[in-house]
Amino acid sequence: MNEKAFRFKKFDVLQNNGVMKVNTDGVLLGAWSDAGHSTNGLDIGTGTGIISLMLAQRNPVLNVTGVEIEHSAYMMTCYNFKNSPFTARLKAVQSAIQDYAMSSSCTYDIIVSNPPYFTGGIVSKNENKSYNRHTLLLSHKELILAVRKLLSTDGHFDVIMPYEEGYAFIELANKSDLYLKRMTEVRSREKSKIERILLRFSPLSTNDFSKDELIIYNGMGPKDYTPEFKSLTKDFYIFL
Repeated sequence: MNEKAFRFKKFDVLQNNGVMKVNTDGVLLGAWSDAGHSTNGLDIGTGTGIISLMLAQRNPVLNVTGVEIEHSAYMMTCYNFKNSPFTARLKAVQSAIQDYAMSSSCTYDIIVSNPPYFTGGIVSKNENKSYNRHTLLLSHKELILAVRKLLSTDGHFDVIMPYEEGYAFIELANKSDLYLKRMTEVRSREKSKIERILLRFSPLSTNDFSKDELIIYNGMGPKDYTPEFKSLTKDFYIFL
């Protein structure tokens, strides 16, 4: 195994060259997303390819395309896809999602994204980190428009956001006829503030909205995970 790879139970993720590392946000989205009834998936801003790999592991008939604009991240995605057990069902594309949406004739029944979310503040001197954490190259409005173009009529779009940015994102999505179907509020610990929200959108307007909560840790220990978090991620993390 490459010493710079993050090892999961069924695949490894190489994560060097300054590309955003494997993190809890990506793992949460890959484990939480509803991949069970889909055959054609799209991962926007795939980075290392972690979410695409997780979805491919969870659904043995799902084909996933990972779109990534940054060259070193794209090359890493290609490597991780090629060296996974799911390589035949994975494809990497180097492109801005805005351009991909304009040129692609495909539609997808599941779209996922762990997108840039800082809309202000000081831009990092680390260019790759800046692109991953600031909406410099992909605004939330542009992301929503791309999803609206690429999502099939009966498909869904799953995304993870910080709490405040997530509620602003919901309002933007509603304006483009993407309707919230499920929300999971994520806290580190029971008495912590809500740090992230997992969101599922559909182009179909119905009244089947559901809301729940996920707490990651029981106590103060770094590996003292709740049963709910273990249940969600046990097929991936080697330490569970």
